[in-house]
Amino acid sequence: MRERNTVMNRWAWSIAAIAFAGVVAVAGCGNGSKSAVSKGDGNGSDYEKLELRYQGSVGAVTFPELAEELGYLAPIKLKWIGNTISGPQDIQTAATGQSDFGGAFNGAIIKLISAGAPVKAVIGYYGTDENTFGGFYVLDDSPIKTAKDLIGKTIGVNTLGAHSEFVIKEYLRRNGLTEDEIKQVTLVVIPPVNSEQTLRQKQIDVASLGNLLRDKALERGGIRLLFSDYDLYGSFTAGSYVFTHKFLKDNPNTVRKFVEATGQAIEWARTTPREQVIAKYKEIIEKRDRKEDTTAIDYWKSTGIAGKGGYIRESEFQVWADWLVNNGELKADQVKLTDYYTNEFSAFQDDQAQK
Repeated sequence: MRERNTVMNRWAWSIAAIAFAGVVAVAGCGNGSKSAVSKGDGNGSDYEKLELRYQGSVGAVTFPELAEELGYLAPIKLKWIGNTISGPQDIQTAATGQSDFGGAFNGAIIKLISAGAPVKAVIGYYGTDENTFGGFYVLDDSPIKTAKDLIGKTIGVNTLGAHSEFVIKEYLRRNGLTEDEIKQVTLVVIPPVNSEQTLRQKQIDVASLGNLLRDKALERGGIRLLFSDYDLYGSFTAGSYVFTHKFLKDNPNTVRKFVEATGQAIEWARTTPREQVIAKYKEIIEKRDRKEDTTAIDYWKSTGIAGKGGYIRESEFQVWADWLVNNGELKADQVKLTDYYTNEFSAFQDDQAQK
């Protein structure tokens, strides 16, 4: 849930996604192989590709990064090509071949695929639970108490066409706002690290704050929760990592290792004492030496991921496909759910019902 520091209109993502119809032939197509990865000789001869390019996040540790640090990903290595604060931008980068994989909100993945991008989700990597969630906050003295009070107001979000926009519109619709009224609620793109300050300076009326940034803001006081994605949906995996069809076809063993290792890292973080997870994250950030602040890591609480090892459940894509259909952005028969994601590379096939 990320994006650059510009103000965009709410249709910007749709326009960007449509452009991907022209890159389908470049990115290629195909289905992932089901061949198993053998133990081999340990020198990487089992894998088609031994280096995966990716974008990271400032002051944060991704699960693939954790997997590499814990040794789960070896002999495959990650190659950091820069940072992003936008899920849609991250998967666009993967779709055009500038990186090997990218992650975004599942609804954004559906929109990108529906626009013609040949990518497919293979593992969940972030989500919502009672400890890890995205909230929408107002100042304590704000007159905003209900959804109706948001008409004519501004909400700061990290990007358009992604998690926050879906949740906001769902909240407004559930509380009886008409489509014309919803259009009067303005979404403003603000980098997450600037959201709290922008709210306190009253440049926006509501700020989207998640996890670490939320807890730091709450410690400083003066803000209150209006609603959250957890209030609306409960526990669910919200975003996934994608590869292009061509990459899945050409590098099935590498993808299987990536998914297995990332899933192991998710479970390590889920089952390891919180203090040890935080210590490991700080160690990783300090070791990579990108001049990052590690203080936010102290606020880490949980993975937020519902399925064991990032296993993707059908409902985690169905809910957003239905949302897009009801919103008039997708036809009911436009894309099958199996076009959005696959669990064939998952090492947690038997744990799909576990939360």
